[in-house]
Amino acid sequence: MKISNVYIGGWFQRTMLQLSEVYDFLRDCKTELNLDAEKMSAFRKALEIGKIDYGVAGEEYIEFTTAVDIKVKIFEDGLIVLNNQKVSEDTLFADIDHVQDYYENKLTPAFNYLFSLGAPVPKELANIENIYPYFIVCDNVAREGISDLLSRTEKQKYFEFNNDKYDVIRGDKYYFINNKKQSFDNIERYIEEQVFIREFKGQLHRYLNIHRIIWEKIDVVKENINVKGAEIVKFTTKLEGYAKTINLIEGRINQMSTYISTREKIAKSDSELEEFLAISGYRYETLRDTLDYIKYLWGMTKNYVSAAQKLFDGIKQDVTSSSVNSLTIVTSMSAGASIIGLLTETAPEFTIFGVFYFFILAIIGWSSTRLLSFISNNRKYEVSDVEYEKDFK
Repeated sequence: MKISNVYIGGWFQRTMLQLSEVYDFLRDCKTELNLDAEKMSAFRKALEIGKIDYGVAGEEYIEFTTAVDIKVKIFEDGLIVLNNQKVSEDTLFADIDHVQDYYENKLTPAFNYLFSLGAPVPKELANIENIYPYFIVCDNVAREGISDLLSRTEKQKYFEFNNDKYDVIRGDKYYFINNKKQSFDNIERYIEEQVFIREFKGQLHRYLNIHRIIWEKIDVVKENINVKGAEIVKFTTKLEGYAKTINLIEGRINQMSTYISTREKIAKSDSELEEFLAISGYRYETLRDTLDYIKYLWGMTKNYVSAAQKLFDGIKQDVTSSSVNSLTIVTSMSAGASIIGLLTETAPEFTIFGVFYFFILAIIGWSSTRLLSFISNNRKYEVSDVEYEKDFK
């Protein structure tokens, strides 16, 4: 069986500005940012770059070869596709591991460092284990051969597509493409669009799950019907952290509309992708609908955390007001005692009893303050909020 290529890829929002930065880094190891030159050089050396090209195919892209038989293509919208050009049936899984290792341990660390400045990635999105789609391209193989590959990698076939140019059999993580008479470039275009669509959908699914997690965390905070004064700051800090995460992720979600529209326009203007669009063209519209749904959910989540913050800010103001009132009482008592002392004494006189009397008053004042502070910290404040039935999301 002739297996010609193995592909993997990923997508994360970028623009032509970042693509230019990538090109400067790959070509000359240059950057205008305040990054460590030695680290930059080490990352670039690990990539083992060969020939570099900068081109345009609907979008601007960079393509480079490596000394380890891997070709990398990076588009201005952030799509990255890696191609292992030296594979065989006998070493198929080792060849897949080879290209995945290059992606995870060489390319990704280099780009993470290159883009390490600026808005942070929320911790909920960091260190997420990627489950790549693996695209295995075969040359005019009998149907039995593709079925054998599927049985070695997947237990279930999700769909199958056949035409006179190429066949596609998809499992969960593996796509098997049997090239009968299609050009190599068109097969690659099909793979690029599949990687983008799958990654776009995967990101939306992650945002849906993060929405669920954060919503439940906010619920946990608000479930404290009676909150001690000393716990108000702790809960307020948690809500501030959730609000920051929501704002960061909301910004990334709002960027996604442009990418899906541009990809759809380019794909539909490519006559060589007609067969692909016949089975997958509707997915652009479906992804756009799903994106609108996720935006709506995050809008709800943002309003929910904002309402929780206002609720606890109100409780914090009650605690502060109570503390001020308590301190006012202590201060008034002390002032009253001082005035009475002045009115009953004819002239100030320094005595041991006076010093002792002063310390007694100080201790009483300090003890009163501590007692009132303890009462304020341990006093329970009611968290009043409207209860809602939960819908399934």
